[in-house]
Amino acid sequence: MAVVIRFARRGAKKNPFYRIVAADKESPRDGRYIEVLGTYNPKDKTLKVDSDRVKYWHSQGAKTSATVGQLLAKNATV
Repeated sequence: MAVVIRFARRGAKKNPFYRIVAADKESPRDGRYIEVLGTYNPKDKTLKVDSDRVKYWHSQGAKTSATVGQLLAKNATV
């Protein structure tokens, strides 16, 4: 099972809110996930991440999606 750290969209129409999740690569974007690692609200640009769990998943071989990777790098959480 290949694990990827990516967004799962929540929120209403035209009011997005994202969870940062560890999920199987084959599962759909808003489908089943393994663990919630944080949240991101693009409206006010707030990011909350459990960096210890992100580091754990990286040590287990998880890859980050391009968008989540850029966001984590910009905020220097990993």
